[in-house]
Amino acid sequence: MPDTHPHALRSIMLLLGALFLFVLLDATAKRLAATYPVPMLVWSRYALHFLLMVVFLAPSMRLKLITTKRPGRQIVRATCLLAVTFFNITALQVMPLAETTAIVFAAPLMVTLMAGPLLGERIGPLRWVAVVTGFVGVLLIARPGGALVAEGVALALGAAVSYAAYQILTRQLSPTETPVNMLFYTALVGTAATSLALPWLWEGPMPGPLDALLIASLGIYGGCGHFLLIRAFRDAPASMLSPILYVQLLWATLIGWFGFGQLPDGWGLVGILTIGGAGVLIAIDGRRTAQRRQEALATAPEPAPAQTRFAPSKGRNR
Repeated sequence: MPDTHPHALRSIMLLLGALFLFVLLDATAKRLAATYPVPMLVWSRYALHFLLMVVFLAPSMRLKLITTKRPGRQIVRATCLLAVTFFNITALQVMPLAETTAIVFAAPLMVTLMAGPLLGERIGPLRWVAVVTGFVGVLLIARPGGALVAEGVALALGAAVSYAAYQILTRQLSPTETPVNMLFYTALVGTAATSLALPWLWEGPMPGPLDALLIASLGIYGGCGHFLLIRAFRDAPASMLSPILYVQLLWATLIGWFGFGQLPDGWGLVGILTIGGAGVLIAIDGRRTAQRRQEALATAPEPAPAQTRFAPSKGRNR
């Protein structure tokens, strides 16, 4: 039967909304990181996210929100996302928004390389081409002699590696854990870890009313963005939505230009487009693989029913 998805348009709109919130999160963090310490911003991002989940989901879900079969892996996964946030905001202090986002978007390329040994997935020729092409794009952005700060590039690459590990762990946990449950643990672990470290890392001025609202918005952008992302992927397959994720690169470029006056140079723009194209190739190859798997399952012969052997009765029939 044809593969129909009645809620596809709604899922696409939800995904686009989530991506726009993520760009707003990065842009707001970049603006605030020029004045306030990164650990305070990271704490605010997770504390508000955690508070939103407790207020809106805890009353209805109760223990389901924290019940998990693999708590250790949940904590490691949440720690990886915490590292992504810290590396990303620190990189944004010295890096343009578009280039930082593009380097972090090299994570799917790393996931492709890690999926073989960790998930037992086969990497086809098209994915190898996409991986090589994507890393060429990273080199074009971070090329020697370019305008980018080497420390910022290293931090963005650290965010990409952490994000790749986060995605691998997400795929390992997905068969046994719910998306909302995993989302709650990212907020819980991020809040707990940053709250413990904050007294030793707090420095800088106290925010005024406007900056306090902007700091609070980090958690709103992050929490609502991830919630919309979950809702989008709930009603439509990942193979359909994955190529749309790279719209975030376009929005990051536009907001970086209009908001900060930072537009990538010629080679940087080519690198961003190259990474985006490589990611779309990986998504298309994944969709084709999923379709071939479904077709194989649909055409596979049904197993013959097992023959039942009737043993002679040794007593009265009941």
